[in-house]
Amino acid sequence: MTYRVRNIIVAVALALAAAMLALFYVANYKRHVQHSESTVSVLVAKGDIPVGTSGADILKHHMLVTSKVVQRSIVPGAISNADQVQNLVTTGPIYSGEQVTLRRFANHVQLGPRAQLHGTLRAISLEGDAAQLLSGTIKSGDHVDMLATWRYCGTDTCIVSRDVARNLLVLQAPDGVTSKLGTSQTGSIMLATSDRHDAQKVWWAAKNSIGWTLALRPVTNATDSPEDAESTGSMTVDGLNQTNANHFNQVGAK
Repeated sequence: MTYRVRNIIVAVALALAAAMLALFYVANYKRHVQHSESTVSVLVAKGDIPVGTSGADILKHHMLVTSKVVQRSIVPGAISNADQVQNLVTTGPIYSGEQVTLRRFANHVQLGPRAQLHGTLRAISLEGDAAQLLSGTIKSGDHVDMLATWRYCGTDTCIVSRDVARNLLVLQAPDGVTSKLGTSQTGSIMLATSDRHDAQKVWWAAKNSIGWTLALRPVTNATDSPEDAESTGSMTVDGLNQTNANHFNQVGAK
């Protein structure tokens, strides 16, 4: 075999190898394109889902729908099974038509008190002594009423006591719940209150009243009596017979 013939054979072999590599590349690229164009099922939001929505509510109200999207458009963490968020809570808003991803969810432990807040509920923290906060007794998840006493005129006789807020959820029990917390020491408690009425009343009572305290509600079947208020006069005559009541009313009128 001459040198020239050998070079021709080598050149032909290299050309065939290059052609085979080109065919392999084209075929592989075609498969890749076809794969990226294939569709998969993911869950998208049927409507806007606000922060703090539990996965249980999302499933209960059918807030997710299945949608087909091309492979290359899948958002990282996208889910295809609604049960994946059953025990989670949203940490950010999910907008209508948006792919639902696990990145927008956290469990209740990670969220802490935030997991209990929704709608008009707001968290408010109060400082008080052991007696006010029921330290050593109260637990997160309990419900309480707040009672307060204050002056409603410029004299010491114009004093009234009443419930200022009822059925407040305890988000965090007093710091270091322990009976060793003396009445001269202070602790704190976090309560869930409505944004308009309860929050304002609770904060006003904590800052302006003569004194306030929390009252623990029953764990089950709690009921409320009609609204009432006690004043110096009502505390004096309540339960007395008419003669004694008239006597104190006459004294008070002088």
